[in-house]
Amino acid sequence: MKNSALSVSLILALLTSPATLPTLARPRPKPTPKPVRPILETGVSSVLAAHRKETITDLGYALTFTIPEARTSPIPASETISFDWKKTDIPLQIDFKEQRSAIQRVAVNDVEIPVVFEKEHIVIAPAQLKAGKNQIAIQFTAGNLSLNRNDDFLYTLLVPDRARTVFPCFDQPNLKATFQLTMTVPPSWKAMTNAPLLDSVAVPGKTTYRFAPTARISTYLFSFVAGKFNAVEQKPKGWPMRFFHRETDTTKIRLSMGPVFDIHADALTFLEDYTQIKYPFDKFDFAAIPDFQYGGMEHVGAIQYRSSSLFLDNGATRDQKLGRATLIAHETAHMWFGDLVTMQWFNDVWMKEVFANFIADKITQVSMPGGNYDLEFLLSHFPAAYDVDRTKGANPIEQPLANLQEAGTLYGGIIYHKAPIMMRQLERLMGKDALRDGLRDYLKTYAFSNATWPDLIAILDARTPVDLQKWNRVWVNETGRPQFSYQLLSDDGKITRLSVSQRGEDGSARIWPQFFEVALVYADHVEELTVDMKQAGSVLAEATGKPTPLFVLFNSSGQGYGLFPVDTRMLSGMSKLTNPVMRASAYINLYENMLSGKWVSPAQIGKLYTGLLATEKEELNLRLLTNQLSDIFWRFTKPEGRSVLAPELETVIWNTMQQQPDANKKKLLFRCYQSIASGTEAKNRLYAIWQDQKAPNGVKLTEDDYTSLALALAVRDYPAEGILARQLSRIQNTDRRKRLQFMMPALSAKVEERDAFFASLKDPANREREAWVTGALGYLHHPLRAATSVKYVEPSLDLLEEIQRTGDIFFPESWLRATLGSYQTPEVAGIVKTFLLKRPQYNPRLKAKLLQAADGVFRSSRLLY
Repeated sequence: MKNSALSVSLILALLTSPATLPTLARPRPKPTPKPVRPILETGVSSVLAAHRKETITDLGYALTFTIPEARTSPIPASETISFDWKKTDIPLQIDFKEQRSAIQRVAVNDVEIPVVFEKEHIVIAPAQLKAGKNQIAIQFTAGNLSLNRNDDFLYTLLVPDRARTVFPCFDQPNLKATFQLTMTVPPSWKAMTNAPLLDSVAVPGKTTYRFAPTARISTYLFSFVAGKFNAVEQKPKGWPMRFFHRETDTTKIRLSMGPVFDIHADALTFLEDYTQIKYPFDKFDFAAIPDFQYGGMEHVGAIQYRSSSLFLDNGATRDQKLGRATLIAHETAHMWFGDLVTMQWFNDVWMKEVFANFIADKITQVSMPGGNYDLEFLLSHFPAAYDVDRTKGANPIEQPLANLQEAGTLYGGIIYHKAPIMMRQLERLMGKDALRDGLRDYLKTYAFSNATWPDLIAILDARTPVDLQKWNRVWVNETGRPQFSYQLLSDDGKITRLSVSQRGEDGSARIWPQFFEVALVYADHVEELTVDMKQAGSVLAEATGKPTPLFVLFNSSGQGYGLFPVDTRMLSGMSKLTNPVMRASAYINLYENMLSGKWVSPAQIGKLYTGLLATEKEELNLRLLTNQLSDIFWRFTKPEGRSVLAPELETVIWNTMQQQPDANKKKLLFRCYQSIASGTEAKNRLYAIWQDQKAPNGVKLTEDDYTSLALALAVRDYPAEGILARQLSRIQNTDRRKRLQFMMPALSAKVEERDAFFASLKDPANREREAWVTGALGYLHHPLRAATSVKYVEPSLDLLEEIQRTGDIFFPESWLRATLGSYQTPEVAGIVKTFLLKRPQYNPRLKAKLLQAADGVFRSSRLLY
């Protein structure tokens, strides 16, 4: 160790100087392009990742964690990293986003070395390594940022680059590795990870669990859960599964346990058949986490879910059950699409999500028969995709990514919702069998490895005469959506010409190749014509000579993507649309055109929807109608207009609910009534329901529903003492009690208490439970509190960069949407614009998220003021 000081200086020189160190003279090879040398910088750059991929193989981690009883106590940990190394003169960087003090010891091949730690990396000199097999042993204190520690449980959530916040590693998706975990936990705790349990040893005060090595997986898919959980084991349809949960409501447990296991089994069976690949991992378990940050996360063999998404009660609607089935199918599909075959780099993160959503939609047809697949697809994906793609912050499906520390900003509605729409268009273009066979080939070719979107396109391109490269450019690599227009000419009651044209909504001449349908609606029937939109314009030759319709409905099958025109004659002819998909498409077209200031106004749609509440027979469509109606009431009606509109709207919704025979539809109408309740009579009625715990006739209300009612009354400053405190006393589940306790100050009738709550969020420790935070922010910024809450908007924007650094991947977006989602005035629109104007160099990805979240206030301020 006599040269240790020199080694440190040489290491840093190698990584910070553009010049290379002198070498012995040797014959010069022919000039070849030099690979870019990685420099020392925070995060994980694409350059560093590429270099490590070239030099590191056969990677494995042996990890040991000792979890103390006290949540705030440090977690001692150690690891051994084993790998084959291709010799190079570039120092090895091991990622660890922690303080230097967290590293106690580093040994390379059994030789202890000085710790060199700079810019979130442990740096190892090339001279300390050898060509071939190496082992690096590190003793450290585990980082807390992604351990999600609670008083009696914890769980890791390491996507996209959070493994490095817990333990030193090579945190990039294309360095797959085996992980062998040993955990020592308090004696009453259970533990789960990606691999099966080998053994456990209990001694006074602690239990040690030792797990088998995992298959080769990416760092972001490694996970463990530990704590006071109930463990349930079942074998639905022969599939052995273990389920960790903390639910205490016996009704929810009784009603949910069977469906949760069965839907997983259905999904696994479907995927084995669809892919022709057996389940690729050693076990299949899952855990329900209270207030989990996402709906679910696809950790190999140890999926994590938000508890409330799995445990439904006897008041659950079909929509909620469908949501649960789709979520389970999505996470299970990831075992093949994302876990077995993983993207090379997170610029292709959308690939795993598009396949999971695309396949999940197919699985739910099996696990929840009797539904309307086309309708479910339309309502699940199109409004959410449009919600981003119509904004000035729209992003393409695939985005460039220079450093993984920015990867969290890639997630959003485009990845999860526009991409499945694109895939369905691709399936229609290629044919179902050709696409399925191509996906099978893709999975077999890249199993337990990594692939890019071009790798898949190359496989699919061989199965279709269509130029997929050209198709790919506009759908995957560019932003936005097309805007369609039409011309209908007729003579003597007959159509002489019907044509459709497209251009970019931004005015560009771009073309989105796609199929969609146009419906000609007559008094006694409807005729659908297919449009193959390969060019800027298309003439529907089939329409010529047909009788002139009462009106035309565009995108009648709900498969086309874009801003479609509205034939205003449809407003008085909705009863002619007996197909629920057509009605849903009409509702979406109307709403999107309203937002764009075309064809219809918020008042027109509000009046139309109010009249349709009693006649809409499809539950999913009623959900869409009530959600849009609530949105129009709060965001697209001025406060003074609401006071005029509310009495009539409340009466219509209440009476419609009373007359509605279907329990699920009654529940949707009741939620809408609760949402818009503004008048004294409506608020008194809600209070009486909450106070007496007596639901309206035919409506099933559960503990969660009564908590929601208490929150609705509190934000309306209902004149009754201690509503939230009384509701708190009614809640039996510890986790749900803690959630309400956290939120209560945000709903206080006293401005100074709300001020103090907002101020507390500046401390990252008070933002750890992100679902609690965004839930509370939604009430803090409720339209009824706008006058006193607008002062929080600018400080919230000031915190955004810190939110992105310290929060999980969806937190920046959910923070922004909870903050801005209820405002409608030019004042707030001006705050956002001024904020960005003062920061011309603002992080472009965060700027895009801000523009997406602010789109509603931009549009409402233009439409109303």
